[in-house]
Amino acid sequence: MTLPTDPSSPSSVLSLLRPRLGPYRRPILAITALQAAQALAMLYLPALNADVVDFGVLTGDIGYVLRHGGFMLAATLAQVGCTGVVVYLGARVAMGLGADLRVALFDRVSGFSGREMGRFGASSLLTRSTNDVQQVQLLVFTTLTMMLPAPFLAAGGMVLALLRDVPSALVLVVAVPVGLATIAVLIRQMAPASRLLQRYVDVVNRVMREQITGIRVIRAFVRDEDERRRFAEANTELVAVGIRLGRVQAFFGAATLVIANLASIAVLAIGGPRIVDGDLRLGELIALLTYVAQILGAVAVAMGVFTLVPRAKVSAGRIDEVLAVEPSVGEPATPTRVENWRGDLAVTDVTFGYPGAEHPVLHGVSLSARPGRTTAIIGSTGSGKTTLVNLIARLIDADHGAIRVDGADVRDLARHDLAEHVGLVPQRAYLFAGTVADNLRHGDPAADDERLWHALEVAQAAEFVRAMPDGLDTVIGQGGSTVSGGQRQRLAIARALLARPRIYLFDDAFAALDNNTERALRAALSREIADATQLVVAQRVSSIRTADTIVVLEAGQVEAVGTHEELLATSPTYAQIVDSQLTVEEAA
Repeated sequence: MTLPTDPSSPSSVLSLLRPRLGPYRRPILAITALQAAQALAMLYLPALNADVVDFGVLTGDIGYVLRHGGFMLAATLAQVGCTGVVVYLGARVAMGLGADLRVALFDRVSGFSGREMGRFGASSLLTRSTNDVQQVQLLVFTTLTMMLPAPFLAAGGMVLALLRDVPSALVLVVAVPVGLATIAVLIRQMAPASRLLQRYVDVVNRVMREQITGIRVIRAFVRDEDERRRFAEANTELVAVGIRLGRVQAFFGAATLVIANLASIAVLAIGGPRIVDGDLRLGELIALLTYVAQILGAVAVAMGVFTLVPRAKVSAGRIDEVLAVEPSVGEPATPTRVENWRGDLAVTDVTFGYPGAEHPVLHGVSLSARPGRTTAIIGSTGSGKTTLVNLIARLIDADHGAIRVDGADVRDLARHDLAEHVGLVPQRAYLFAGTVADNLRHGDPAADDERLWHALEVAQAAEFVRAMPDGLDTVIGQGGSTVSGGQRQRLAIARALLARPRIYLFDDAFAALDNNTERALRAALSREIADATQLVVAQRVSSIRTADTIVVLEAGQVEAVGTHEELLATSPTYAQIVDSQLTVEEAA
């Protein structure tokens, strides 16, 4: 099983949260004060109990017992009240910080280009924004509600125990350091396994996501059993690491009980004879045992919270790794404003290579496209057609050269302005979960039903939308899973038409259409967007043979530019593509 790389070292949870603590300082201070009050109430109870035993029960003073019993009840009620408010405030702080982290991750990932998405992967980003955030949330909540009173109880209990009886209290001088050392060993043992666990969560999510999105391919090639084995392998590894962590936690839980019981036995062994000698009262011994239980209980709680630290620390590092990445496609410091958008496109000496690739995908590419004209790009698989379209839409940035729209470099334009005037219909059209109308209005949120139907008519999609049970209000599954590939492409074209950009980028957007539908669509587009710039990427010669200009890409470079007739005579690559697709009569 191949694990995703985890290049970053785990970050401190506090360093991740510190910049976001501002809005939560007041509730955190309130929680601290309430936890101190709760600890005082808990420490007051053993003293009251000792007095009840020594001066009430043993002397037969019922009034003393009832009076001090009332004090104990009041202290208990105060403790319960503090606990209730602490849990409420702790939940608000933890959930608020979790929400802030998810918003920060969403905002950062929303600006990622293909490079950053490829670095992390969709499944890992989902895990980081859900499971990893939950790990940090859980640590914050348990720290505020369980860990915070531990120092008060440990310090206060130690002082009060020493004031009661120094010889018996010295047991704590040995027991507490042993407990703290146990915590240190626990963290050291759990950290590597916690890091591995989060990486296996990524793997399981990735395999599950691939099976869901690729279910048709899996069934078409009868690969169900292979995929089950692949998932079982990832799941088994995840379970094995989880069990390893569970064993460590179980061992240290047992160690805590042993330390607490041995400490109690030691206090009894030391305190018992002192009672016989008259140096210690029975109530004081009971109080000492209670203080031992409270102090070692605080150590045990700390140990329980610290079992969460390794996973939370790894999760914080994984979250911080995403937040630390600056998108390679960012907003310009001072955006250029284009007063009159016409749609003139110029690609000049553009070179681009993907990280880790031996050779650039595009090298020295230059072309131009003008309003009212159709420029087509054709080439063999892997020639860089889609990459060029992504560069024009600025989904990625060129390594060298420039792409200009109406004289302005796309890197100097605000991304919103560029997206508003450059419309992309990708090769794999994506539809969101929602109604047909909801998806179309991504192009123009203010579009009324009349405009929606007009766009559908032009895109040759009106007929099948009318045939749907609820027309525009028909719900489409996520990714467009409830419609065919050709229907998805036509809906995506209609969505782009509603945006009314000056430049249309059709990245093999007609590939899933039959010839008759494509001809009708092309004719409708030639009327509807006659004054716009059209850049059409296609595999089929029939889709682009009537274009005003055809650019032939080969191995990432422009081999030839011309009309269909000109390229037949001048471009061997184009002639070969034509020969493989058209008969002699069709090519003429």
